[in-house]
Amino acid sequence: MSLNITIFGGGGFIGRQVVQKLAKQGHTIRIATRRPDSVGFLRPLGNPGQVVPVQANIRDENSIINAIKGADAVINLVGILRENSSQNFFEIHEKAPGMIARLVAAEKVRKLIHLSAIGADLKSPTRYGKSKAKGEYNLKQEFPNATILRPSLVFGPDDEFFNKMHSLLKILPVAPIFFDSKKMPRIKFDGIFPIAHFEAGLTKFQPVYVGDVAKATVNSIVNNNSEGKIFELGGPKIYMYRELISIILQSAGIRKRLFPVPFFAINAGAAIIEKIPEFFLHAFPIPPLSRDQIRMLRIDNIVGDGAYGFENLSISPSALESILPTYIKNHKNMRSL
Repeated sequence: MSLNITIFGGGGFIGRQVVQKLAKQGHTIRIATRRPDSVGFLRPLGNPGQVVPVQANIRDENSIINAIKGADAVINLVGILRENSSQNFFEIHEKAPGMIARLVAAEKVRKLIHLSAIGADLKSPTRYGKSKAKGEYNLKQEFPNATILRPSLVFGPDDEFFNKMHSLLKILPVAPIFFDSKKMPRIKFDGIFPIAHFEAGLTKFQPVYVGDVAKATVNSIVNNNSEGKIFELGGPKIYMYRELISIILQSAGIRKRLFPVPFFAINAGAAIIEKIPEFFLHAFPIPPLSRDQIRMLRIDNIVGDGAYGFENLSISPSALESILPTYIKNHKNMRSL
């Protein structure tokens, strides 16, 4: 059965995968975006007239109404990892989901799928986590049967984390992993000489493949048991941060020593990066870290016990090790320091 589906954020990293999968199933897709010309590259994913960009601004009610009118389902994938001069968490994560949900309910759209994130919590120490939780709350107030998807760290071609870290690791003399300077290091002896061993890079992540997140989004539309539920989406394995860095190095054929760095040092670096214009962040291999993201690096990002997950959507998630090497290019080994 062919459906009419409107997607906010359809031109993004996850959105492109969702559009592709929906088009293969024969659905008609409207990609709601401020600049329809910027997502014209998605038209060839479907037959003529099947993938249609439409002008919409999540800050403007009338444009949202025009984008969702006659839709059978609406998907909201809009989100940001860090704030800048033109986008902030309040407008994007908190306010927009409630507005979209209210208008979707008024238009009597049957399904609403919302992409949030593991770590969404009103008590989160991060602005990101709090804003995601407030957005979920506002959404549910207007559309209680909405399906909420909370992925962990998402990987895949064009991902933000693994590609940026790969670029950075190529030029750094060592591979930094972070530790809490308030925790005393373990002391081991090499003969009579004491050596400090810092408990670094121990934050846990459960990386999830972008194609699997897209499958979960698509399956949520036809799965009536998904209505009103929150799904936490994590890959088949949990890794510590230091293990993720090692996997990047191995996949790219780079040899670097893991080097402990205190969180306060990287936090100071993030304070400087926050002042760098977005243009330079995209032009150079500088991870667009904010101090809020540094706080996120201190919090485990894994599926909670008893949470609904991929298995409830009939999906077997892909392993990081089987996919990362396919898009992290190999480079000549660099001498270990």
